[in-house]
Amino acid sequence: MKSVLFVCTGNICRSPSADGILRHMAAQEGLDLRIDSCGTHGYHIGEAPDHRSIQVARDNGVDLSFLAARKLSAEDFENFDLLLAMDSGHLTTMQRLCPPEHTHKLRLFLENGADVPDPYYGSMNDFEHVYDLCARGCEALLKRLELTR
Repeated sequence: MKSVLFVCTGNICRSPSADGILRHMAAQEGLDLRIDSCGTHGYHIGEAPDHRSIQVARDNGVDLSFLAARKLSAEDFENFDLLLAMDSGHLTTMQRLCPPEHTHKLRLFLENGADVPDPYYGSMNDFEHVYDLCARGCEALLKRLELTR
């Protein structure tokens, strides 16, 4: 079984959105994936995703309400096949913390190398934009994972 970890700052907006979307898509496709998300910082440990992320996901048929924020741990580098950073700052942090034998698992989430912007201080339109980016990114990710089966 392949395993994927999405990483953002506080694990309440971007990474849980991608987490929930990929879980939803994988379930629809009958794929056996282990999916999780976390933050590079422990600001919101144990908290649910931001209510705006939950709402936008719900409007698109995806449930995020069961997710709880956690911080990236040393074990994550060993326990996941793929660790996907939501922006280049997260990737830099992950590269700094990651043991050399696992750095091949680290990547930016979006294939084109673009950052997923943080919607936290923005409007609902920003959350909708992030959801759309995550949905497109998850579709591309599923195609890549299918090719490696």
